[in-house]
Amino acid sequence: MHLMRIGAAGSERPIARIDDDSYIDVSDVVSDFNEAFFASGDIARLADTVAHRLERGQVEQFAGERIGSPIARPHQILCIGLNYSDHAAETGQAVPDEPILFTKSPNTMIGPNDDVRIPRGATKPDWEVELGIVIGKRTSYLDSVEDAKDAIAGFVLVNDVSEREFQLERNGQWSKGKSAETFNPTGPWLATPDEIPDVLDLGMWLDINGQRRQTGSTSTMIFDPYFIVHYLSQFLVLEPGDLIDTGTPPGVGMGLKPQVWLQPGDVMTLGIDGLGSQRQDVLAPR
Repeated sequence: MHLMRIGAAGSERPIARIDDDSYIDVSDVVSDFNEAFFASGDIARLADTVAHRLERGQVEQFAGERIGSPIARPHQILCIGLNYSDHAAETGQAVPDEPILFTKSPNTMIGPNDDVRIPRGATKPDWEVELGIVIGKRTSYLDSVEDAKDAIAGFVLVNDVSEREFQLERNGQWSKGKSAETFNPTGPWLATPDEIPDVLDLGMWLDINGQRRQTGSTSTMIFDPYFIVHYLSQFLVLEPGDLIDTGTPPGVGMGLKPQVWLQPGDVMTLGIDGLGSQRQDVLAPR
């Protein structure tokens, strides 16, 4: 299934995407794609409902509704840094021996086509196309990497927007440059694992104002999604609906020569195979 949420910010309703033109409304059987939904294990039951309604022709057409993030605000957004060796090289940092962990504030999550706002005092705002993992059940101390597959509800496209001065030059943890409002566009849909033939072979891209900046593949990850989930489970409890951003391929503004930073009026477009695409207008600080 492709799970989506559409409607005004704060009033989204859950749907199941059929194709680019149509969907099935499931808001009468699911209140939201949130922690309670994922914890209930109702994804399989929902799939049966969607299949039944599709057979009966209970299909609606998209009509320009806003697309929200496909999951409600999570308990936490966890992020893996420098997870592509060529991205580590372009930033001048060593390839890590273990995953580098940082967090983003959960309220950074916005819809895939919502505006991204540069924070006050920012001088080096940057972009990062990434694969996101959504956790499907409460998870800790997994015994094996293989066990991680059962803990994953699905995968999403995310843009890990960053402010590099705040992140690297302001004497603090990376989270300082990652948690400004609007800094985690997510979606347009969550693809359940059965929809992705090989999560380790997905093409990724990002354009700024129509110019290609990032081209990559999940095949070049240092730590793959299953390793990441198993690894994190040894240090903290993952809750249903949690989001994990898994790192970005090369081509970020910090790695260009000369460096390039987002400016008000810029347009970011990005996508991952099987997970759709996003478009964000970049706005000036409030």
